[in-house]
Amino acid sequence: MEDPKQNPKAKLGSVPVQIRNQKKVLPDFLGSVKLKYVKLGYHYLISNFIYVVFIPFLFIYSTHLLTLPFKDLRSFYAENLIFQKKVVERSGLGQNTYLPKGVLSVPPHQSMEEAAREVKMLIFGAVDELLLKTGVKIKDIGILVVNCSIYSPTPSLTDVIVNHYKLRGNIVTYNLSGMGCSAGVISIDLAKRLLQTHPNTCALVISIESITLNWYFGNNRSMLVSNCLFRMGGAAVLLSNRPTDRHRSKYQLIHTVRSHKGADDRCFNCVVQEEDETGSVGVSILKDLMAVAGEALRVNITTLGPLVLPMSEQLLFLFTLFGRKVLKIKKLKPYIPDFKLAFEHFCIHAGGRAVLDEVEKNLGLTKWHMEPSRMTLYRFGNTSSSSLWYELAYTEAKGRMKKGDRTWQIAFGSGFKCNSAVWKAIRTVNLAEEKNPWMDEIDEFPVYEIN
Repeated sequence: MEDPKQNPKAKLGSVPVQIRNQKKVLPDFLGSVKLKYVKLGYHYLISNFIYVVFIPFLFIYSTHLLTLPFKDLRSFYAENLIFQKKVVERSGLGQNTYLPKGVLSVPPHQSMEEAAREVKMLIFGAVDELLLKTGVKIKDIGILVVNCSIYSPTPSLTDVIVNHYKLRGNIVTYNLSGMGCSAGVISIDLAKRLLQTHPNTCALVISIESITLNWYFGNNRSMLVSNCLFRMGGAAVLLSNRPTDRHRSKYQLIHTVRSHKGADDRCFNCVVQEEDETGSVGVSILKDLMAVAGEALRVNITTLGPLVLPMSEQLLFLFTLFGRKVLKIKKLKPYIPDFKLAFEHFCIHAGGRAVLDEVEKNLGLTKWHMEPSRMTLYRFGNTSSSSLWYELAYTEAKGRMKKGDRTWQIAFGSGFKCNSAVWKAIRTVNLAEEKNPWMDEIDEFPVYEIN
């Protein structure tokens, strides 16, 4: 200790401290054993990231599936997947048809809410475009007819439309359900009869079908066929009995003929909505359908023929019938009238390739006459009761509809029913002003190479 007497600046009690300069040395992290295992863990995580994430997710999802009842798993047997693939390949449908979101979701959402969303999209889209094209005011619509076979909610679809468009309070509404693919012509026939008793008004006819509640997830093959054929679609048609509307109308409704084979059990049971052995609901289509459709068509044309065929065809038909029934000439084949002499265009319900082949054969039609129906099936699938209007739109988009042309619409439906509507073109359709689902792609058709 320094003497304060010798150094007056030194304070009593102070202690001298000597600081030594030492170089700081950092730990050897690169050589650390602990860091080695961190590096290995990081490398393992990056290399196996998918497995690390996927395995826990798979475990959680599998645990969730075990809590679901078997009917909610919506699984097809492998052999039935192959069966559906073969049916689709031979059905005449293309690759651009439409299905609702509820069916395509995983897992599927077959709920009333999804079905309502589907039909509202179809109805409002079709009606909005119709009102825009025709310029008809909401207050001018005095009759509303809607047909949808599978989906029938409460309030009804007509109520939904009245509420959405705020239709007038004294409107006459009809909601048709359960009448199958022929309900479109039935709706037209009903609207025609109503217009005969309600003067100076317009009738709005809407034809749609719900796929959401019609999709079958079971393994009964007779019910799986409907999955391969039915697709989304809808149409809205405006009829008027006001003389002032004639100049802007496209067609005049000439005849409607309805035939019903429901008294025959075989015909009645060929298309039925029912539950399979596991409780899944689907539409069963039996192999007798083609024969039943042929019988129903013959009954229908027996009534329609005298109304539209030229006298020469009617006489040939009567002479043949007289020879077979009265004179008992067994070798005399039934005479099939040439309906090409009565109509320029044919719109046959696009129920499937087999149905179209049968009608083409029975009526002796050409590929040109069958083109609208086959192309509708290829592009849109079986859209149920609205398919006839897609076919008529195809004819218009091709520029084939001329003033005075006659069109025969033929529809088949469960029950079993065959219905016909005959239209006459009031004017030539102007393609420059026309707007329909075919206009943007009509040059790509016809497509004859259908697998």
